[in-house]
Amino acid sequence: MTVSDDIDPGTGSDVLRAAAVHAWSLDRTLGRFRAGTTTEPTGLPLLELPAALRDHGYRTVQLCHFHLPHREATYLAELRTALAEAGVVLDAFLVDDGDLTHPGEGAREEARISSYLADATALGATRIRVVAGRTRTGTAQADSSAALERIAARAGDLRVVTENWGDVTRDAADVRAVLDPLDGAVGLLVDLGNWTGPGKYADLAEVAPYAETSHAKAHWNGNVVDEVDYRTSLSSILDAGYSGPLALVYDAAADDEWAGLAVQRAIVENLLG
Repeated sequence: MTVSDDIDPGTGSDVLRAAAVHAWSLDRTLGRFRAGTTTEPTGLPLLELPAALRDHGYRTVQLCHFHLPHREATYLAELRTALAEAGVVLDAFLVDDGDLTHPGEGAREEARISSYLADATALGATRIRVVAGRTRTGTAQADSSAALERIAARAGDLRVVTENWGDVTRDAADVRAVLDPLDGAVGLLVDLGNWTGPGKYADLAEVAPYAETSHAKAHWNGNVVDEVDYRTSLSSILDAGYSGPLALVYDAAADDEWAGLAVQRAIVENLLG
């Protein structure tokens, strides 16, 4: 399924929120490349991803830091040009590295994470997503909040967001403990697939007012998407007022990632009406 270029932005803009994808969904297409390994990319070159997204009807993407084969200025400029030529917006550059709440290495980790601010800016990203922390201590949320505030102060016009991901932000109360002291200086990327259990829908609704972008992840049972859970998760944030992009996340067993994304996209578009 694709979005037609003829869609009137005034009447179809809500549906266009589903024309967004997290590049992790195409990890197999990209050859499962991981920066820092000795293996060169064997799948679709990242520079060709923007055109492929355009051809499949996607207009917004989120990129993982580890999918970058190079961090040199010339390469980042090439990728930014490829995005612009394809008409694809880089909604978020996702830093999946580092531990801001590590008791002994937190300062070093913060410096390492902050080094990606320049990459995100060079790529023309709207946001950079930083993990709140990986080590849960008695002061983890406060430590995370302080570190995120310092990173945001270095970010200039680049918007810093964190995510409901990991042990430091394992429920809505944790997310609020991290973000409330920052008074809007740092935003939230809400991931539908990171929380489980009977309380997850209420937690998603509680953090939705903080969220400005998302990972619209679905759970799959083999080759069958859990549509009831997906619709309920989506409705939880939409009914609570979430109005940002719904970046699709496909992470199921079948290797045809584009087809899996199309299944999820059809559900999201149907829900958006």
